[in-house]
Formats: sequence, C-alpha cells, structure tokens
Amino acid sequence: MTTPRSSSRSRRRTPRRNVALRSSIGPVEDLESYVKAEWWRDIFNANYLRTDGDVVEDPEITETEIDAFLGMIGVARDAAILDVCCGQGRHVLELASRGFTDLHGVDRSHYLISRAKRLATERGLTVAFREGDARKLRFPDDRFDFIYVAGNSFGYFESAEDDVAVLAEIRRLLKPRGQLLIDFTDGDYLRANFEARSWEWIDNNYFVCRERALSKDGDRLISREVITHAKKGVIADQFYAERLYNGSQLAMLLGENGFEVVESMPLSTASKRNQDLGMMAERIVMTARSLKTQPSAQPTRTPVRRVAVLMGDHRKPDDVKPSSVFDADDYHTIAELKSALKQVPGYRFVYLNDHDNLVDDLQKRASKIDFVLNLCDEGLNNDPTRELHIPSLLETLNISYSGGNPQCLAYCYDKSLVRGIATEMDIPVPAAFSVAPEEVAFISFPIDFPVIVKPNFGDSSIGITVDSVCHDVGQLEQAIANVRESGGYSRPVLVEQFLTGKDISVGIIGNPPDNYVALPIIEEDYSQLPNDLPRICGYEAKWDADSIYFKNVTSIPADLPQSTVEFLHASCIKLFQRLGCQDYARFDWRLDSNGTPRLLEANPNPGWCWDGHLARMAEYAGLSYAEMLSSILAACSDRLAQNGRRAKNVRAA
Repeated sequence: MTTPRSSSRSRRRTPRRNVALRSSIGPVEDLESYVKAEWWRDIFNANYLRTDGDVVEDPEITETEIDAFLGMIGVARDAAILDVCCGQGRHVLELASRGFTDLHGVDRSHYLISRAKRLATERGLTVAFREGDARKLRFPDDRFDFIYVAGNSFGYFESAEDDVAVLAEIRRLLKPRGQLLIDFTDGDYLRANFEARSWEWIDNNYFVCRERALSKDGDRLISREVITHAKKGVIADQFYAERLYNGSQLAMLLGENGFEVVESMPLSTASKRNQDLGMMAERIVMTARSLKTQPSAQPTRTPVRRVAVLMGDHRKPDDVKPSSVFDADDYHTIAELKSALKQVPGYRFVYLNDHDNLVDDLQKRASKIDFVLNLCDEGLNNDPTRELHIPSLLETLNISYSGGNPQCLAYCYDKSLVRGIATEMDIPVPAAFSVAPEEVAFISFPIDFPVIVKPNFGDSSIGITVDSVCHDVGQLEQAIANVRESGGYSRPVLVEQFLTGKDISVGIIGNPPDNYVALPIIEEDYSQLPNDLPRICGYEAKWDADSIYFKNVTSIPADLPQSTVEFLHASCIKLFQRLGCQDYARFDWRLDSNGTPRLLEANPNPGWCWDGHLARMAEYAGLSYAEMLSSILAACSDRLAQNGRRAKNVRAA
C-alpha cells in the first residue's frame, strides 16, 4: 500500500537522524499547478512512513484488511497472487505469514521495495518483490490467479487513460476468470468531507501541515504536505493528487475493460488514536473477475534483433595492457564473449573491430542493424581518452547503441567532476584535493595520512599501484611523480583520503527509474594478502598476472547492514540518472572507519568480460555470463523501444 494520506492527525514517530532540509515555497494560490505529472516517483520514502505510519505500519490494521479481502475472495494457499503497488509489502507479507506460497509484490518506490525485502528476510517469509510501473508489469500472460491493488493505490496518474492501462495490464496477467480486488477511497465521501487545511504533530519533533483542494474538473483531490522539524525547519514540501472514483464509476470502468464486478463493500479504518484518517478513512473494496475465458493468444514470434558488437582493435597497440598489445588472455576473453552471445536467443551478431575502416563499416551496415552493442571500452584506436568518440561517431551516423552517451562518458572520466556532482547530491565522498600540473611543492596539506594518489582522468585503475598509498610527504611526492610519468605531466593528480573499510562495488543493469535490477553488492577480499601490503584493487590486481594482488585478491558477496545496502542502492540509482548512464553501470565505494560508504568513482560501460566485477555480481544473483549479457541487450532494446514510442507521441502531438 503506497498512498499518502491527505488528512490525518496526531501521529508519534521516532525522528530520523540526519534529515536533509528543504525550503518551503511559501503560500500557493493554485495547488493543482504545482503537482508534477509523475509525483508518485519521489514521494514514497521515509517521510511517507513517518506521516502515515499509524495505519500502514500497524499490523492489526493490516490483519483486519486481509481478513476482509479473503472474506470476499476465495483463493487457495498455492494460488499465484500479485500485490500491485505493494509499498513496504504489509499485505503480501501478511499473506505469506498465513501460508500462501506463490506471492509477488511490485511497487515503483525503490525505498519501499528495499524495506519490503528486508522485512521478508527478517521474518523468514518468501515473497518475490520487484520494482515496476503498474502500467507495464514484467510478468508473462496468464500468470496470476488473484491480483489486488490495496490501500487506495489506484488513481495516481494524471490521465484517466493511464488507469485504463493499469486495468489492461492486470487483465493480461490474470488467468481466465482470474480475480481482481481494488481497495479505493470513497470519492463521493471525500469530495464532501475533505479538510481544506489541517496540521498535526507526528511526534515530539516533527509536524506536518496540509492543504487540499479539488482539481478544476473535480475529478482529483490535490494535496500539499509541508513536513517540518521543530528545530531544524522544513524537510519536505510536496504536492500530490489522486483521482476520485465512487463505486458506480469504478464498476463502470471495470465493466468497460473486460471485468465483471462480483461484490462491493465499505471499509473503514480506525487508528488507535482515533484521528481523522483522510483518504484512508472511508473506502470501498470491490472485487471482479476477468471476462477472459481462454488463455491469451500466444504472441507473434519476436523478430530477431540484428546487433553489431563494437570492440577494441586487436591490431593496434593498447597502452593500458601490460605488454601494450592484445595477448592470449584478451583473445580468450573475446572467445568467451562470442560463446556466451551465441546462447542469447533473439539476436544475430556481427563483430566490428577494425578501427581504421570503422566509419565505412558502420555506414555500410547502418540500415542492416538495429543497434550497436558498444563494448569498445578501449576507446577509438585503443586510446582511452577517446572512449567517448565511439558513441559520438555512432550518433553522427544516426546509429543506436548500448551504454553511456558521450556526455556521460566525459563526466565519469573526470573523477573530480564526479566527486563534485556526488557532493551536490549529498552523497558522501572521501576528503581529497587536486594537485595542478604546475605544482611542485605543498604549501598546505588539508587531509591526514594515509592518502592514495590517483590520476584525475581515466579508469581501469590505470596509475593506481601498490606505491599509490602514502603515509608521509616523501612517499606522496614520489607517488605524484609516478602518476605524472605514466599519465602525462599536463594533467591534474587527485590525492584522496585512503579509507580502510570494505572496498565494495554496486552494479546496475537496466534503466531506472522503472526498469532495472540492482545486482548483489560485492566486496574485495584482501584476507590472503600479506599484512604489509595496502588493501587496494589497483592495476596489479586487474592486469598483472604475476602480481600477488592478481593471485590473491578476489570478489565476494559484501557483508553489509541492510540499511547500508538500501543507502547504496538508492544513491547509485540517483547517480545513474544524474550522470546519464544507460543500460548498465558500476559504482565503486569504500567504507570509512565509521562504516559510512563513500563514493570513489562511477563506471558507465563497465568491464564486460566473463571474469570481471559485473559478471561476478551477476553470478551471485544467479545469472550466467550469457544471461548477464542478455539482460544488458534487453535493457538497451527496451530503452530504444521506449524512446521510439515517446518520439512517435511527440510527433503525433
């Protein structure tokens, strides 16, 4: 259940620490003009649980509601059940506790889905949770016996046509004569009884002020919440809206979209504090059956996608590699890739790697391919500074491609720039300073030893070696000289606080906010290294087969508190979107001595090889190497299709 309440009072909650402060926009004459079209993308977070917790966190209320639902719906314990807009999973987890076994929950909120997963783990319950948009649910046709939309979660969208899209998607997923239950606010009651203004104390520190008004057409209730800490000030000033249906209107909508209404009953909620519950107070629960009597027709065969795989040029020198040329390990990696792609159904691949003739090859094939799988992380002509030239070339030729665009690659190549963006987003980074090319001595030293010295530009751990970790000024001066010698004297050098906590990576496949998977977080296992060596995953660990790092450092599932996992996932999703990543990315972090994660760098188009970090994360998620590649291809295909639909809609408008 993920509906904010538009009128409620006197809720006491434990205050959350380190709350990010916001400013209020002040008096507003027209509430409706401030409601974002997709307000529901951002509003369901800790503040939602803070303001509405006396209902949505009360197990007795949840038990009562499930009793009511099951009283209206006859469903077996092994029935396939889907909770749409499940929030933190309170209803579906209650079903799991009662012995139901094939349970699924979907919600748009990353925060609430993460909480649902944690609660399921803590309680030893089995529910499959995933993030998703109710208008496009990633399940096969005829998958479920029973689908419900509980807790007044129907009617969020700006257009009523989107509500119809939700019903169409539910009908697609239901088996023939499958059952639907919708729990929604009584629109007639709310129109007559909503409070135009109210305020309430949430606990001893927080209070919320609300304003409400009907939309100009009278079909939606517009609500504004200003959540304030008594000493710190405003922490949220947010607007939202919900379409108001009465029983007759929803019954008609269901009938027009392939359902027959079975039963309808009123549902009231009583808070233990007996306060005004707003949209959650007087509701209607309506059940219906799908009129579909036969399984959905099998979809037509999906046409084979034609993909050009663009890679580095093995004919040319590559200064990143220890021998500056492609060696046996590189050819083995390419062979593993081709073998895995052969296992991916629905695609036909051609491989391009001749950079001298790349423009001609692409022009000849432009009309014969659907998109390019851009695996050329070496850069044009194997020059890492020209990695962004590959997508630039593809865009010039009007060819679609996977992975980051030129701007994204330019951002992420500059570590200081990524640090600045993260800081702007309240994402912690290690203390650091930049050494300009002309600097030869230190006038001041703003951070304490130990430090680690890195090239400001670049990736693949180039320039980061065992000698990069410094404990005094002498070591620091030598490390800076080493970086300048290997990477050039005209570029800045980054001197960063060396963190001693876990060295971790987070992988994302897909395209937030609606369609992505956060892979299991991994950490580097340094337990086999001698005690006198610094705990880093630098150049030696990735490239030098004779190094003790290469032989003894491996990646294992990260052992982290759930709250840290949730923070990392939420931060990486924000960074993914802010930096303009596409289809997949990896973010490297390190914990400080207090266990606080601090961002080290962002990696769009991260290493795709069969034994790399991303593949290791996928393995821990139960995905084979071929399945990982298939997921990246699917993410790109879906994104391009979505962009095509948007472009078509814009042209039509």
